[in-house]
Amino acid sequence: MLYSLLANRAFLRVLFFGNLLGAIYGYIWYLPQLQMTEPRFWLFVPDSPTAILFFTLALVAFIGKKHWPLMEALGFVCLVKYGLWAVGMNIFYMVDQGMLVWGSMALILSHGFMAVEGILYAPFYRFRIGHFMIAAVWVFHNDVIDYLFGQMPIYMGLEKFLPEIGYATFWLTVAVLWFVYEKTIKKGHLTLEFPHDE
Repeated sequence: MLYSLLANRAFLRVLFFGNLLGAIYGYIWYLPQLQMTEPRFWLFVPDSPTAILFFTLALVAFIGKKHWPLMEALGFVCLVKYGLWAVGMNIFYMVDQGMLVWGSMALILSHGFMAVEGILYAPFYRFRIGHFMIAAVWVFHNDVIDYLFGQMPIYMGLEKFLPEIGYATFWLTVAVLWFVYEKTIKKGHLTLEFPHDE
């Protein structure tokens, strides 16, 4: 029942527009940080909106009953990695502040949904090891940009934990890549097809 819904083209269209709006909002949210960022880093600063954009492009192919393997690989890896990262960071932020922050709660819900939707569509992805390796390079490169060049998303007050956050993020990246490999590349993983008819 769940996978029939996920494969339904009407549902895919709703998901497409929801993700597109989420990506646009995410880029707007990052504008203040982008304004103080060197242009050479712009591509690597808005991690979550770009993850959503990758998945949105994969949805375009799904709606046309086709596959865009590179966007599927980038979308899956980045949705799970940055979705979980943002959930963890916002929980950590509230713990550090010693108070419940409603903005952080909203970010936890929205980014949690990112990770969940990426995982739910895992059986439909058709990317190969080459696409997976490109996605792996992308997220590791982003970690270098964030923590060696100081471009991580701004969370006021957490800068003092930058080495610890960078270390945890590295291992999160490793764990996510292992998870994605298990779900999509390793032999014996669940595979589903989009129906030929509406």
